[in-house]
Amino acid sequence: MSQNATLASLRERYGERYRWLLLLSVMIGTMASIMSSTIVNVAIPDMSQHFTLGQERAQWVSSGFMVAMTVSMLTTPWLLARYGYRRTYVGTMLLLMAGGLVGGLANSFGLVLGARVAEGLAAGIVQPIPAIIIMRAFGPHEQGRASGLFGMGVVLAPALGPSIGGVLVDLFGWRSIFFMVVPLCLLSLWMAWRYVPVTAPGGVAADPKGAMIDWRGLLLGAVGTLCLLNGLVELHGGSGLQAALLLGGAALALLAFLAWQRRLAARGGAPLMNLALFDYRPFAMGSIVAFIYGTALFGSTYLLPVYMQLGLKLSASHVGTILLPAGLVLAATIAGVGRLADRQPTWLLVSIGLALLALSFALMLTVTLGSALWLLMLWATLGRIGLGFILPSLNLGSLRPLHESLLSQGSSAINFLRMLGGAIGVSLCGIVLEWRLAAHGDSLANPASSPARLAAFNEAFMMLAALCALALVAAWQLREPARQPQLSEAD
Repeated sequence: MSQNATLASLRERYGERYRWLLLLSVMIGTMASIMSSTIVNVAIPDMSQHFTLGQERAQWVSSGFMVAMTVSMLTTPWLLARYGYRRTYVGTMLLLMAGGLVGGLANSFGLVLGARVAEGLAAGIVQPIPAIIIMRAFGPHEQGRASGLFGMGVVLAPALGPSIGGVLVDLFGWRSIFFMVVPLCLLSLWMAWRYVPVTAPGGVAADPKGAMIDWRGLLLGAVGTLCLLNGLVELHGGSGLQAALLLGGAALALLAFLAWQRRLAARGGAPLMNLALFDYRPFAMGSIVAFIYGTALFGSTYLLPVYMQLGLKLSASHVGTILLPAGLVLAATIAGVGRLADRQPTWLLVSIGLALLALSFALMLTVTLGSALWLLMLWATLGRIGLGFILPSLNLGSLRPLHESLLSQGSSAINFLRMLGGAIGVSLCGIVLEWRLAAHGDSLANPASSPARLAAFNEAFMMLAALCALALVAAWQLREPARQPQLSEAD
């Protein structure tokens, strides 16, 4: 281990400000990964036209990213223990940057999809890291503030990304949006070499010769996720038998995954997901909220740009202009709510956020083809205020009660569940939208919009509102006192 790059030595070198410099370093990389996950949605219509894609194939640009990101999140604790913070972080930034460059230069849809999968793998590995750092580098009285400032910076990426990306698509075409992550990746690499320690979580030395990764669990997780998403696609417009087989395979893979994780932990191994996490009631309830919230959040991230462009017939740059104020309000809300999370019950903040998010989806029904743009902007902003209450509060409420040895696993698991919900949400919104369009006798291939098309979009938004209301029920259960189970030696 380099004695000049341990957490203790870096803290001594940079003083009290070091923990904030460390947070900024990982924030920039996370901004790049989140930007890569959301900005491509603005370019989907142009990309679909360029490669002559149907709606189902086009949504795999988003879904493929989500699958890769979801599964790779389970590997973060193992990578950190084996290679340490710095090597793991630098490797993900290099992979993310390579995906952006390849995607922008690709001349076939298969290559674009491969680049998106590479970006997804990098994004999945990096996203649990900031929560681990916040819980370890900051005291309990500062964790909310740190989460708020981190969240404020991170949401600026999806807030500014679609606006800049919409203009770039209109001026230079869809390829330009892939290159936007490159400057952020380069800056993040420079800061990582200065401020990110080489140690593993807990301040111990990384162990390159440690236990091998749980390949069996990783394979089961990947197979289950792929079967689930393909089954959802086949559920509408495909073979009923094939959909049933795929969804059945997903259920079997999930059961096998859980059984294997429990067996591996009992044998003293290193499972991808330690099921002892769910003995902590706040974490278990927070996981349910994270899963449902991820479905609604990522489903709406896919649905909103498509709704504005193909439902309301707005240009890509108009879409970015409408979403920009909402994103800026989200950043300001997160900063304020982060401070509240140090003093107020996190279950209350999460519940307020979910209620506002559900309301914003329901109010989309008031928008018509003749509505002023400010109305659409207002409802989008209301939803982002709701997100601002949820984002800095949910992780804190779920992770604070955990035993210190479970923090890395907890951050990885809750991010995994949120992204699994997100991957389902993107597919689910596409399926529900196509189903309701067919029911109303319309199709997105039709160049003209109509009240019938808006009715189909409205029904998809109502589904998202119902999901948020369901998550609200679980959020109220976070009020229960945390039960502190005793860890066994296997845990």
